[in-house]
Amino acid sequence: MAPRAPIGIFDSGIGGLTVANAIVSILPHETLFYFGDTAHVPYGGKSAETVIQYSNDIVSFLLNQGCKAIVVACNTASAAALASLRHTWPSVPIIGMEPAVKPASSATQTGVVGVLATRGTFSSERYANLVDRFGHGITVLENPCIGLVELIEAGLVDDAITENFLQQILRPMLDQGADTFVLGCTHYPLVRPLIERIIPPSAAIIDPAPAVARQLYRRLQHLSLLSDQRTDDHHFFVSGDLHAFHTMAKRFFLADFLLEQHLIY
Repeated sequence: MAPRAPIGIFDSGIGGLTVANAIVSILPHETLFYFGDTAHVPYGGKSAETVIQYSNDIVSFLLNQGCKAIVVACNTASAAALASLRHTWPSVPIIGMEPAVKPASSATQTGVVGVLATRGTFSSERYANLVDRFGHGITVLENPCIGLVELIEAGLVDDAITENFLQQILRPMLDQGADTFVLGCTHYPLVRPLIERIIPPSAAIIDPAPAVARQLYRRLQHLSLLSDQRTDDHHFFVSGDLHAFHTMAKRFFLADFLLEQHLIY
């Protein structure tokens, strides 16, 4: 695989752009091929079998585009499909997400951590193992935030409706002493400004996207696959509405990109 080949990255929608931005910041010479599966967003309420099928189809598509590595920029897909993807393509570096329970357990002063994720993430063995390993001695409060991804995909990232929605999630956690909040879905950093209005300034918000970008850097460096020069524009693919995704991507992605619709199912 050539060092100047693109990096494949995918999510159920626009949430993975938070990870893409972290990658662009840390690896500015890399070209991204991003797939937003907006025809099937959100993944959080779907069965593990369905998410595995979607993920395998998307990764197959990205590898056929010549990608040298894959970033699963979706917590739900990482929880359900990461092991399957690595088994299917053992020679491809595949980096996934995980809710940042470990750093949260170190950051909390009150011993109470709020985790905002999806039902798919919370029900996964991957998440259960994280809590079992790093949740001792702390209280972990969980909320699947049902409906939040849809609000974000609709562009309501600074809307009173979304702020009221987050109030209902965060206030009970604050009342129970939470001082650290894990953004366990890549969509959720897009409403971080709303979260910061609700929680006190002393509270910590943990977004795992920069850690994922650093892990990608380490893997590519180890495999001598780091690019020394951008070869093309970032290329985005979506399975759903092209205009809606373009509007959001122009708003939130930090670099220029080409966009096309691609149906893989």
